[in-house]
Amino acid sequence: MEKRDYYEVLGVSKTASADELKKAYRKMAIKYHPDKNPGDKEAEEKFKEAAEAYDVLSNPDKRAKYDQWGHNMGPQGFPGGGGGGFYSSGGMSMEDIFAQFGDLFGGRYGGFGGFGGAAGARTRRTRKGSDLRIKVKLTLEEISKGVSKTLKIPAMVKCSHCDGTGAKDGKAFKTCNTCHGSGSVVHTQNTILGTMQSTVTCPECNGEGKVITEKCTFCNGEGVERKENVVTFNIPAGVSDEMVLTVKGKGNAARHGGVNGDLLVVIEEEKHPDLIRDGNDVIYNLMLDIPTAALGGSVEIPTISGRARVKIEPGTQPGKVLRLRGKGLPSTEGYGTGDELINIMVYVPEKLSDSERATFENLRSSSNMQPDESAKKRVFSKLRHIFD
Repeated sequence: MEKRDYYEVLGVSKTASADELKKAYRKMAIKYHPDKNPGDKEAEEKFKEAAEAYDVLSNPDKRAKYDQWGHNMGPQGFPGGGGGGFYSSGGMSMEDIFAQFGDLFGGRYGGFGGFGGAAGARTRRTRKGSDLRIKVKLTLEEISKGVSKTLKIPAMVKCSHCDGTGAKDGKAFKTCNTCHGSGSVVHTQNTILGTMQSTVTCPECNGEGKVITEKCTFCNGEGVERKENVVTFNIPAGVSDEMVLTVKGKGNAARHGGVNGDLLVVIEEEKHPDLIRDGNDVIYNLMLDIPTAALGGSVEIPTISGRARVKIEPGTQPGKVLRLRGKGLPSTEGYGTGDELINIMVYVPEKLSDSERATFENLRSSSNMQPDESAKKRVFSKLRHIFD
């Protein structure tokens, strides 16, 4: 089934503020919460749909990408590529949704009545390491083809001496006395909607269900150590300056186990010595001498991948644009490849020898050397287009 627009799902406008999004989501989540609609599959789907919409729109980076590309979002934060959207593997899990919903109410899963208690077996929330952010410089040629990069990146990795647990030899633990190993404690509160149970992280063990009795001496109980990670990742063709690529699981390791953060790769486009990028097109400013502009000929110009020879027609005017089809950059959305646009300019010499001056003096009186009205209109119309 085709996904609905996220703004439509939450019933808000595209200019909705963070507070408006939160209020709209709370309203939807309460209305369709499984505890209030036991056995209602339609309500459960709407509950999931609202959670997915809020997860995207409440995140500024995800929201910006969604506003630009909608559901046509690939798995690495780029459009296209067959990704099928932000959630190409079936959406958010119910555990993630209840965690998100509970966070809005100051708890973990925000269950109503018996549901919160029933969720007790899955209240432990996975810890995630922090993200890393790096800049990668790319040439136009690399951008045109896509490229694989292998980099050494300093990062926090799982301690090899305690297997990331923070405990000596990975074994010096005891069960937490506060939560008895569950990693959470349940709070019950009476509200206008009935009894609400919120499962919160155990303050004694921080949700781990166990406490360290003797710290690992190598990481001082943190469970992580700093090392250089060798990371290989692919950058698709057509990326642009300041675009961010997310490489899942290549960020810092989490303290005391969990999942790694992500590596955020910021694209930095190197300036080409001759070409100017304009979206998926590239522009080359070609300066012709007067004889070639008047008589015609052929000239060699740079392209992204090398050089090409183009034909100059006799009587070529300044401001004319030649087009080399398909010599630009591919679209990240899969909509073809741009062109190379060649802006024609004509060089008028600033210094002349006596013989050159005599030649031009002889030509001055020729009627062919004087612009007619049609030529003026052509040139000036192009100038107006440029300045408009």
